[in-house]
Amino acid sequence: MIVYLQGEVVRTERDSLVIQLGSVGVKVFVPTTTARQSRAGDVVFLHTHLVVREDGWSIYGFESETERDFFILLLGVNGVGPRMALSILSTLSVDNIRQAVFSEQAELFARVPGVGKRTAQKILLHLQGKVGEGGPLERAIGLMDVDLQVLEALTGLGYSVVEAQSAIQSLPRDASPDVEERLRLALQYFSK
Repeated sequence: MIVYLQGEVVRTERDSLVIQLGSVGVKVFVPTTTARQSRAGDVVFLHTHLVVREDGWSIYGFESETERDFFILLLGVNGVGPRMALSILSTLSVDNIRQAVFSEQAELFARVPGVGKRTAQKILLHLQGKVGEGGPLERAIGLMDVDLQVLEALTGLGYSVVEAQSAIQSLPRDASPDVEERLRLALQYFSK
């Protein structure tokens, strides 16, 4: 099993990187956020998961072990394959997934391209009890609810989940917990 790899990025694609490991180039599928941040010549360290199928082997890489662990958890959902799991992690952050599970909001998963309402409900049920609190999620639950309201407001205004999530992540750590104020600050992100 390949647990991690480190090498120089040779080429970036929408959802993958070609990484040079010695004299070998390896294609690693990554969340689109990772692909967008990477440039040819960068040295990357990725936590990986190898998927073996009849038609070939694929390597999926993530910036953190937590992301990789969520990918593996998502693969346990009936009807969710590696591409859909990667799409979920490209659209929703680990914190957003945890928030959706704790708040029992399957509709957040349904906003991911390719995930229908039935699959979204399966994902929610599968992750309940398996997603523990930790890391940045140890913030107050009230702040998570506020950010979910801001996310819903932004998507209601026509922004994609990825755009809305980026705007929320750009908010200063000391930003007010008031929904309207956080929404105003998030909208400023789009005017830059």
